[in-house]
Amino acid sequence: MFVKGQPLQKRDTENILIIQLGDIGDVVWVTPTLRAAKEKYPDAKVSILVWEGFGTLLEQDPSLHKIFEVRRYKGSIFQKVIGQIRFIRGLRKERFDQVFDLRAGDRGAIMAYITGAPVRVSMFYCEVPFWRNMLFTHVVDPPVPTKKTLGAAEQSLRIVREFGIDTENTVPKLWVSENVKEQVRQLLDRQNILNVNQRWITLNPFSRWQYKEWDYDKWVQIIDLVWDKYGLSTVIIGSPEEKDKASELVKKCRGRVFSLAGQTTLGELAGVLALSFLHIGVDSAAPHIAAAVGVSTLTIYGPSDWRDWAPPGDNHRVVTPDDDCVPCHQKGCDSMGWSKCLQNLGTDKVQRAIQEMMETLSPR
Repeated sequence: MFVKGQPLQKRDTENILIIQLGDIGDVVWVTPTLRAAKEKYPDAKVSILVWEGFGTLLEQDPSLHKIFEVRRYKGSIFQKVIGQIRFIRGLRKERFDQVFDLRAGDRGAIMAYITGAPVRVSMFYCEVPFWRNMLFTHVVDPPVPTKKTLGAAEQSLRIVREFGIDTENTVPKLWVSENVKEQVRQLLDRQNILNVNQRWITLNPFSRWQYKEWDYDKWVQIIDLVWDKYGLSTVIIGSPEEKDKASELVKKCRGRVFSLAGQTTLGELAGVLALSFLHIGVDSAAPHIAAAVGVSTLTIYGPSDWRDWAPPGDNHRVVTPDDDCVPCHQKGCDSMGWSKCLQNLGTDKVQRAIQEMMETLSPR
């Protein structure tokens, strides 16, 4: 349903820009939309605009022509302004035919307008500054789905679908080059991880939001379990800000465990996950990346709704607390910054889920 702007007349589409200025998980979930655009316009150039550093996840995507990143320029005010001007000129030189902004933020709307594309599209949003919707030639208000959709890819596809852009395959996929995999193998070899056994798991106990985290001492029990019962080493992953917390976690474990927190780019992290046997962790970007590179996942969800965000497919499982309030969609209980439901979740339920996955997963 178009709210502003008329349905497009038939025209040649040679250059498309998708703007996804969301979090890492959002970048993973946009890959079906990139695929859909390429399926609709196989001869067109499809590009994407993401935050700085996120583009390494998409470098091998066969649907993409170019990756643009919104950067934070360093130096004096003059140098920052020059950097921004050059970036804007670079966008305008592409002469995009269609630009789709998939978020409600101001930055994406401004970037879409700056491109000068004759067709600029976004969702219609009510609770935004009045001028935001005015920056687009078309804003759409697709009907609310009558049933739960499987996967967050629908959040992007329901925008572009109004323009006939769609795909039957809505499962996110990331490509990891052999060069990146070899770099990762060398990194793992220096950590003496690959020499332990043929299979190992990755584990991410951290989230950008503390209310999504599980007690670290319970993760120690899980790490020791996978070593004692299954002989699997654990590789803890995380951001540079989580490096110290990962090191403290390693010290508490009896099982064989290593930390790569803060030691990889996002592209290299995808390589680490791609080489692992299984990923276990909390609701964060890691399970989305793992699933997109073909690795099975076990994810603990608390206040957020796993039905919207969990990776789809039989190889992916979720563990949720038994509390009646789950999912509450709140950012922690009583403004405390943490969630009682996750605090109450014991290790038994997680251990059972791991055992079930171990019984069904084939050796790699």
